[in-house]
Amino acid sequence: MADKPFNTSVDVRGGAPGSRETDLLAPDKLVNAIDAIVLSGGSAFGLDACSGVMDHLHRSGRGFEVGDVSVPLVSGAIIFDLLNGGNKEWSENPYADFGMQASRLVSKEFALGTVGAGVGATTANLKGGLGSASVIMPNGVTVGALVVVNARGSVVTSKAGDFWAAPFELNSEYGNHHTGSRPEIHLTDTGLSDLTGANTTIAIVATDAALSASQLKRLATVSHDGIARAIVPAHTLFDGDLVFAVSTGDPPASVAPAEEAALGHAAALCLSRAIARGVYEAVPCETDTLPCWKDKFLV
Repeated sequence: MADKPFNTSVDVRGGAPGSRETDLLAPDKLVNAIDAIVLSGGSAFGLDACSGVMDHLHRSGRGFEVGDVSVPLVSGAIIFDLLNGGNKEWSENPYADFGMQASRLVSKEFALGTVGAGVGATTANLKGGLGSASVIMPNGVTVGALVVVNARGSVVTSKAGDFWAAPFELNSEYGNHHTGSRPEIHLTDTGLSDLTGANTTIAIVATDAALSASQLKRLATVSHDGIARAIVPAHTLFDGDLVFAVSTGDPPASVAPAEEAALGHAAALCLSRAIARGVYEAVPCETDTLPCWKDKFLV
């Protein structure tokens, strides 16, 4: 959510996505500027968090104006986290209320790890979480990523706990943990035969560069490289992996092709870092079914 509508697009790569209001983000549609993006847990139940955010925006007078009516535009995506050990025996879907509460608590400062949609997130062998990372490019443009890591694949390369994203780490943001073990990609024993595991990594990459609808679509597309570099395997049939791309820059400023390519590279690297950081920052809960990275590897 921002102070004013922002331009966005989306790219879906996973085989089992759960989303709301994503078709309207295509470059050929009427409206590309929306009021909020929601990343939620709860599988299909969690899509109702968008309704809570929409209600909050409506009460605030926000929305796309059609005559004398304003309709808040809220896109969202969910992760499947219903088998993570937590209580799911609610009598009424709580996610609309969660969305309303989240809207009231929007802040530039926020926690990472086991918070928000990251509370119930898991990966193949570790607890997942909410991660974020950013970078300021040489030309002063900022690029950032926010991600809920709930992957079918693994974010670590070996039993030693090295992150696939280790080469991209900045300022020891996920522990500077490098044992020197050689990454190995196994074509068998990936855990994909177990359909009861977690799935879906959903993310937002954002920049203050002024990008067109088609440029945002390309930014969302290339940012998926960040998922593939940090999670193995990624984009499986059982994942709903998708990336929203957001621009807060004001048209009619334009971005040259070379700068656009650099933005895409930076966004992908930020997303890889954010994935590792989300897992690194996870903390234990009573109902956990998997260990946290810090509990397993910080000895």
